[in-house]
Formats: sequence, C-alpha cells, structure tokens
Amino acid sequence: MKHAYLANLSIDKSDPGPLHRQLFLKLRDNILQNVIKAGTRLPSTRLLAEDLGVSRNTVLSAFDQLMAEGYLEARVGAGTYVSTQIPDELLGTNSSSEKPNPKARKIKLSRQAEALRPTGPAKPYHQGPFSPGRPELDQFPFEIWARLLAKHWRKPEPDYLSGNPVGGATALREALAEHLAQTRAVNCEPDQVIVLSGSQQAIHLVIKAFAETGDPILMEDPGFPGIRNSIIAAGANPIAVPVDDQGFNLEAAKSLAPKARLACLSPSHQYPLGPTMSLQRRLEILHWAGENDRFVLEDDYDSEYRYSGRPLSSLQGLDTEDRVLYVGSMSKVMFSGLRVGYLVVPKDLVDVFLALRRDIDGHSPAVAEAALAEFISEGHLATHIRKMRILYEKRQKVLISELRAKCGDFLSVDEQECGMHLIAFLRPEIEDKKVEALARDQGLMLRALSAFYEGPEKKNALIIGFAGTHEKQMPRLVGRLAQILETCAAHMQT
Repeated sequence: MKHAYLANLSIDKSDPGPLHRQLFLKLRDNILQNVIKAGTRLPSTRLLAEDLGVSRNTVLSAFDQLMAEGYLEARVGAGTYVSTQIPDELLGTNSSSEKPNPKARKIKLSRQAEALRPTGPAKPYHQGPFSPGRPELDQFPFEIWARLLAKHWRKPEPDYLSGNPVGGATALREALAEHLAQTRAVNCEPDQVIVLSGSQQAIHLVIKAFAETGDPILMEDPGFPGIRNSIIAAGANPIAVPVDDQGFNLEAAKSLAPKARLACLSPSHQYPLGPTMSLQRRLEILHWAGENDRFVLEDDYDSEYRYSGRPLSSLQGLDTEDRVLYVGSMSKVMFSGLRVGYLVVPKDLVDVFLALRRDIDGHSPAVAEAALAEFISEGHLATHIRKMRILYEKRQKVLISELRAKCGDFLSVDEQECGMHLIAFLRPEIEDKKVEALARDQGLMLRALSAFYEGPEKKNALIIGFAGTHEKQMPRLVGRLAQILETCAAHMQT
C-alpha cells in the first residue's frame, strides 16, 4: 500500500481566499499531475491539519469537496485514498498538450557533454552469456561475505556511522596495500591507497588532476571507452595510439602527441586485444615518463587471472621515479555491485588526490569497507581468486574448442594467457557489429571489437567473455552463434 507524505504541500495564509479552497486546489492538482498516484492513502485529517498549521475543519472541508468530485474515496476502517476511477485523460502524465516534447527542445550543451551524448538507449552489455568482464557469481563465497557484513553491522564502530576517512577505511587501505604488494608487486604504503567507487572514478580523478582544457591525453587504440569518456569530460583531447603485439606503441605516441604529459595504459593485459607489454617496452615507457614531468595511468583491471606462469609485476612496481598511478577494482575478482575501486598514487600527490576525491562525494561507505578489509586479510579473496583462475582456464579451453569446432569456417581464435575474454577474428566479409546486433537479439552479449577503435584502422573481431558463462552451456550457445555467423555469411553472398 502506498502512502502520501505530502511534504511539498503548503498553505499560504496571507491569501485572502478560503483556506479549505486553497487546500482543495493543491490536492486536486497533485492528483491530476500524478504526483499523488491512484490508490495512494492520504494522511489522516488530524495529522494533515497539524502538519499544515490549519484547523481540522479546513482539511475536512477540502476532503469532502474532493470526495464529492470523485478525486478521493473513503474506505471504512482503512482511511482516505486517491480514487482509482479517475479517467486517464484527466491525468497530467497523459496530457501531451501541457508538457513540451523533450526531443523538440534545442539545448546548448557544453562541448564535453555534447561529445558524450548517447546515440541511443544504454545497452546492458554486462548481463547474459559471453559478456566480457563478467565474473562467475554462483561460486562466490557469499556465506563468508554475509558473515563479515553482519558482524560489522551488528556492532559497527561509531566512526563508521558518522563518516569515513576521505581515502577510505584505514583497515581496507592497509589490507589492499599488503594484497597488492604480494600479488602485483605494487610498491606503496597504505596512505598512498585511495578507495573509490570503482575504477572509473579513479580514472576520472587521474585525468582531472593532469588535464587542462584541450590538452592531449594518450590512450590505447583500441582501448577502454571509459578512459576516452573521462578525457572528454575533462575537456581534454583523446589521442588514440595504436596497439601492437607488445601493447601501447610508444614511438607512435611520441609522433602523434610529443607534448602529451599523461598516458593511459593497461600493460599487464591490454584491453581489449589482450597482449602483455614486454619488459623492454615497460622500461622505455618509464624512461619516457621520467622526462619532462610526464605520468602514466596503469589500469590493471583483470591481471589476477593469468593462466601461463605467475602473474607479471605491475608497471608501478618497476617505477623508481614515482610516475605511475595504479588503478584497480574489485569488480572482476568479486562483483561489480560492490562498487569498490582503488587508486595508488605517489606520496607527494596523496594530498592532491584526497582533495579531488573530497570534492566528489567526501568519503565512501565505511561498514562495507571494514568487511572487505577482513575478507582480504583473512585470505578469502586470495582463495577465491585461485579457485576462479582454475575455473576460468577450464572455461576458456572449452570455449575455444567449441568455437573452432562449430564456427571455424567463419572465425579464428587463439588462447589468451590472461583475462576473462577471447578475441575471435572474423572473415572480412562478416561485419562484427552486425554479428553483435544479431547476437544480442539471441541473448548473447558478446561485443564487436571495431567499436573500441578511435582511429580509422579497425580490426574485425568479436570480444567473447568466458568467465561468467558455465561451460555446460557453451555447446548450445556456440551453436547459436554459429547459426548467426552462417546467416551473416549467406547474406553477404547474396
């Protein structure tokens, strides 16, 4: 049952007209404009009179008039409700004559907002089979997670209820610093770790810190769209740098934007193509960054899942001149609904980034961070990652086998040493965007690689996630994809 709180309702006692008439008109307008919806229970006349500072008789008179005209109905022993019998044509939501058509308006937006204007409705790419970056959720240890959350909610620390340090809960920053040192060779103290609401917020802060309007900011091509969007939102100029078999092409970057001061990279597992940057290339980039006050944003989004040898050290761990800002997230190793990302910054930039973070929303949720700190420090995160690494490796092999067996006439695919998705290169005549559109209609949430390019040269391939898709479903799902590819191929031949 819906209840009306009527917090927006007020009476102007200086109005010379009768108060009950004024109240009647305001309630009637709220009902006709669907602010108070049909079937909603209104407050009692006594309570409403107290809230408005008028006599109860004033409210009773207004209610009587509204009931007489059919806007309200009294239910014996249950109270007064907005009538469910009001004709639709009277309600404001169905009256197009009084409301301007949003599509007809011409609004002058900022250059940044105009560049980010969507071309259509947002698509739920992170749901369904073959979604890139979607982790396996059914095998997450929710019992342990629920126990830790319940523990901290049953008796939360007083500080957690009234705030949180700007950089995040101290316990979580300590746990993350130790975890990153052990798993990614990140070299930092806990106070260099800033906890944020996902990696996108971290990327946004880094670009905001270094970008002036019109500045060139280097990004990989193809690359993560969130980086491009953050560059545009900052009023800067995204410079698309080609990716080769070693990752970000530094020589091309120097030629395209010799004065650029910030490069945004994913060296451990380039997104979306997947190469791992060689040690030689990493050292060259660090040397480049050490010249003329340059910096590197290292997006380390899913490097925990490495299937060949041990995980490679982070670029930040090789940095001896404090030029790398390291970005990570719990979305791939736990679940995206947790909304926890983190940023590791050089010591002399901690105060700057805390100020930038404070400017956004002050601090992050404290109790969930306390639970996450224990989840990490008690070893549950490391155990879960090891378990998922074995599972994802198995799923990758099953998917490759199915793709080669059922789709081999239309695409080629190789194993990835790292990550949660595959790149399947299509025959030239089969357009990846067309396959993506048809696949979405069939419930397959794979992506077209060409959509991730900024420059004119685009590779024609599919990005197919395997981590969150059960291997028992893969034969049926790949069979569905094979039919789509066959349809596209036949269409191109006619």
